[in-house]
Amino acid sequence: MKRLLRSQKRIIAGICGGIGDYLNLDHNVVRIITVILTILTGGGALLVYLVAWLLLRNEESSEP
Repeated sequence: MKRLLRSQKRIIAGICGGIGDYLNLDHNVVRIITVILTILTGGGALLVYLVAWLLLRNEESSEP
């Protein structure tokens, strides 16, 4: 079963990386879409990003 988790491949919090993994998209594409949505919504997408940061769990690291 596929789960939405915060990615270890992160720049800030791993939200865009986690969404990219979940949707099988490149993480950078998700980051660009997030920036565009944040500009177009006047910061509304940033609020969603912050809520996701609080609610999503971290992906388990496979490294020891």
